[in-house]
Amino acid sequence: MSDDTPDSLIPYDEIVQEALRAVVGRVLGSVERAGGTLPGSHHFYITFKTGAPGVDIPASLRERFPDEMTIVLQNKFWDLNVSERGFSVGLSFNQIPSKLVIPFAAITAFVDPAVDFGLQFQAAEDVLPAEHDDAENDTPEPVASPAEDGSNVVTVDFGRKK
Repeated sequence: MSDDTPDSLIPYDEIVQEALRAVVGRVLGSVERAGGTLPGSHHFYITFKTGAPGVDIPASLRERFPDEMTIVLQNKFWDLNVSERGFSVGLSFNQIPSKLVIPFAAITAFVDPAVDFGLQFQAAEDVLPAEHDDAENDTPEPVASPAEDGSNVVTVDFGRKK
């Protein structure tokens, strides 16, 4: 047997990413059906690429967050509307109400800290951050498996061959 793994003709990484993003849609859909009320102490941190196709946010937010932004759905949000492709929600930024439209494909992280649950996604290829010089402290650190640290965070990275 060879140590070389053949390239797959089946896009497993895309299929898994799509399935995990569907988890976000299902969770948000249940909140929408409950009238926008989060159960118990659940709340969500949702990180997304602001320049991804289909993202619609106010220009002032796009200027402040040209690459990525994290929103919190906890106490003050309204008009949550979930579709097959993404969601829209009303949030207030510096006392200014805003409507955000976020496709699921733009999401890079979803966390519910109330139950120590999180998902991280690969960035879509067409919205990768700009090239930059390597930082001196830019060395990869070992990633703890969920069994070691007790968390429920699932990280999927198909970018590296082992």
